[in-house]
Amino acid sequence: MRLNLQNNILVLTAILLSIFSCKNNTKNKENSELALANNTKVELTENQLLDTIQYQTFNYFWDGAEPNSGMARERIHLDENYSSSPKNTVTTGGTGFGLMAILVGVERGWITREQAFKRYTKIVNFLENADRFHGAWSHWIDGETGKVYPFGKKDNGGDLVETAFLIQGLLTVSEYFKDGNKQEQELVAKIDKLWKDVEWSWYTKGGEDVLYWHWSPEYGWDMNFPVGGYNECLIMYVLAAASPTHPISKEVYEKGWARNGAIVSKDSYYDEELVLDYFEHSDAPIGPLFWAHYSYLGLNPKGLTDQFGDYWKLTQNHAKIHYKYAIDNPKNYKGYGKDIWGFTSSYSVKGYAGHRPGDDLGVVSPTAALSSFPYTPKESMQMLKNLYKNHDSLIGKYGPYDAFSFEHKWYLPRYLAIDQGPIPVMIENHRTGLFWKLFMKNNDVQTGLKKLGFKHENKN
Repeated sequence: MRLNLQNNILVLTAILLSIFSCKNNTKNKENSELALANNTKVELTENQLLDTIQYQTFNYFWDGAEPNSGMARERIHLDENYSSSPKNTVTTGGTGFGLMAILVGVERGWITREQAFKRYTKIVNFLENADRFHGAWSHWIDGETGKVYPFGKKDNGGDLVETAFLIQGLLTVSEYFKDGNKQEQELVAKIDKLWKDVEWSWYTKGGEDVLYWHWSPEYGWDMNFPVGGYNECLIMYVLAAASPTHPISKEVYEKGWARNGAIVSKDSYYDEELVLDYFEHSDAPIGPLFWAHYSYLGLNPKGLTDQFGDYWKLTQNHAKIHYKYAIDNPKNYKGYGKDIWGFTSSYSVKGYAGHRPGDDLGVVSPTAALSSFPYTPKESMQMLKNLYKNHDSLIGKYGPYDAFSFEHKWYLPRYLAIDQGPIPVMIENHRTGLFWKLFMKNNDVQTGLKKLGFKHENKN
């Protein structure tokens, strides 16, 4: 996996981004143009690396979008093997991440505000007419028809968690455009209606003190998945409490999500406090790293506390534990160390797996470390530099491939929306705090947080 022609292409891409990005100064532009003219071998600066990976992962949701709906494809396989689901399958949660990633493109000067507005309008118009189940969308949708595409036999109805990820993105877009021109405010009004139509309280299954993940008109509540913490679903409870039309009570959060206080953990792992209990994984004290990303694309954990925990300590320690685990490398897997680390649910040597310390298959998922930039900037940069300098065969059109294993000499040129999406968004939160600023100033979100007992000290 030595440097080759692809690495030169990555260097030229970074230089071109420096030239055309509205964020770069004249001196940088002149230096970049000189390097191109002289065909100089250039080692990318840290900012160029961040620009490059943000651009590539943003492009998954821009050029790689499903053309009819404008939504994020569930997966993009450069080998064109789509045996798991049709190529036109779009993902609800992944689209929520993609809505935010597109704003990175606007802020970094790769697309215009008008281009983003047109894409958002296409997506919102599609969502207005797509199948909904008491206001919630399904996990997968046919991008050509708007009809539900089953995620599993009985998972052919509303998915409240995926819907929460989508709403997180929509509300962020709404905040970005709410003071815009007449057409932009019309888009904001449409988003507001989609938000208010979600019947969060209905997903308590008739008034139980917990939110249920799924409901199907064909199978009812047969999926039987009450959502208790801690996992990736905190944003669902926050939005459910924040709803101006179908809210849940504080008791649903305290009894369902927090399990009457059992969510609190006094344990540590690799000398880092866990803060909350990753109770679903009795064989491992820690969860996959996407748990520290999905809810926090918009929800700012920095300075966020409630009666159960400090969410900055929680998320930061989560990333630190993964990093320390890779250095310790108790299974002696090839390649693990300070610049190869991070484990999460992703493609694996055999299908798909939820990688994490305690359930480690020798597979590293780049999104785990790269989406953790706000928590572990030095450690995440070590991973980024190593990938782009020494392992460029693991990088393609839309950034690093979903997963790889040096131990098993394995990788596939394939991507998943839910893994690519957090990368540009969380890197932007690291660089400018953009999405934390937008989402956290939403009035409904503030109402929901206060209702549940959260306090937020702005530390940006």
